[in-house]
Amino acid sequence: MGMKIDWAALGSVFGVSLAATVGLVGLFTLGVVGLARHESATATTAGQGGAGTAGLARAGAYACFALCVAAVAYGIRLIVA
Repeated sequence: MGMKIDWAALGSVFGVSLAATVGLVGLFTLGVVGLARHESATATTAGQGGAGTAGLARAGAYACFALCVAAVAYGIRLIVA
């Protein structure tokens, strides 16, 4: 009595895991880049009225981090349920 491996299901799980990992790393990277741009925008435009760009970069970074947290929370929910 041998064990059968469902290669299609294994490949599907691998593909979804790879896509989710690359997506989360990409989102986190965009968040870090957004914070870096916020820091450079505030340093270079101090007193020049360029707060709009800095605020937009910070808001985008926070949105990326929030999406990362939501994705991790959803993954934990899937594991627990």
